[in-house]
Amino acid sequence: MNISIHASGIELTDMIRDYAEQKMSSLEKYFDRITSISIDVGLTTTHHHKGKIFYAEVNVRIPQGELIRVRKETEDLYKSIDKVRDHLKVELEEAKEKKRAKDRKVLREIKGYQE
Repeated sequence: MNISIHASGIELTDMIRDYAEQKMSSLEKYFDRITSISIDVGLTTTHHHKGKIFYAEVNVRIPQGELIRVRKETEDLYKSIDKVRDHLKVELEEAKEKKRAKDRKVLREIKGYQE
């Protein structure tokens, strides 16, 4: 699995890089054949009345050329990364179940089972 991280509007520190890599690498237990993960973190704009708004956007490539994209915005960068990870967990579990259902259907057709 290849993980790339990009920051816009903020400095990408080692602490942010390590945190994002740690959170995203833990997604392998939900879908084991992740091809690559691209992470983009940063500030949306610098002129909000309520303070800084950070975002985290993650693109996950899985086999058969599928792409799962999730973007979350919060007032804390680490919360944004956590929310993206939680949402990706659900999306990856759904993709895995879809693939399993398709595989089961093919096997049933091969074996000649009737529904």
